[in-house]
Amino acid sequence: MTKKRKVKMKKWLSILRNDVQSVLQRDPAARGSLEIVLLYPGLHAIWSHRVAHWFWKRKLFLLARGLSQINRFITGIEIHPGAKIGSGFFIDHGMGVVIGETSEIGENVTIYHGVTLGGVSTEKGKRHPTIEDNVVVGAGAKILGAILIGKGSRVGANAVVVNPVPPNSVVVGVPGQTVKRSTLQLSNLPDLHHDLLPDTIGKTIASLMERIEKVEQNQPKPLSKHPLINLNPRVEEENIHIPVDGIWTGSDFSI
Repeated sequence: MTKKRKVKMKKWLSILRNDVQSVLQRDPAARGSLEIVLLYPGLHAIWSHRVAHWFWKRKLFLLARGLSQINRFITGIEIHPGAKIGSGFFIDHGMGVVIGETSEIGENVTIYHGVTLGGVSTEKGKRHPTIEDNVVVGAGAKILGAILIGKGSRVGANAVVVNPVPPNSVVVGVPGQTVKRSTLQLSNLPDLHHDLLPDTIGKTIASLMERIEKVEQNQPKPLSKHPLINLNPRVEEENIHIPVDGIWTGSDFSI
């Protein structure tokens, strides 16, 4: 074996080892390397994709697509063989994951089931997202278009992201609202708390309601609401309620 081939072989073994280690580090249910290698569909999908991508780069497109379809049938995870995926990539559970052709994924990225890295154009060229290192994408999230998700960011569960996300940010909602982290991630370990979703719109509404309440307190009461003059006694005064402990209550909400 030539020196060049030895270097390539070591590189491949390092990537495969990192894939297994990523599962051990991020999945508390994992009990050992043997269990992961034999029984984890996310790992099987990644390894199958690495082989399919090798064929794709050598223009063996039909063979590469055929392998990706077999992979999809077995694991429920669809990864186009043209997608570029770095080492340490972890798909937890994985059922329903779709990764498009021009997607680019950095190192130590974690995604959960139901995630889509999709395109929004029929034109050739770059049309899928680029995910930088140490990003976590929560269950059911959709990242659409040729946008960049910055390093160390977290995409909340079921978020729909259509705009670029700067590094060290959190994205929540539909369409995705980006919140810059108040503190930087000091560790290279991924932030797996994709359940922590700041309610940007709710907090904004609550803040506006508080400001309106302060303004109304400083205004004279209108004639129709004067305690001695009620133009329509059958209509009771309705109050707008701000959330208490994160819970919205009151008769002014109908569900």
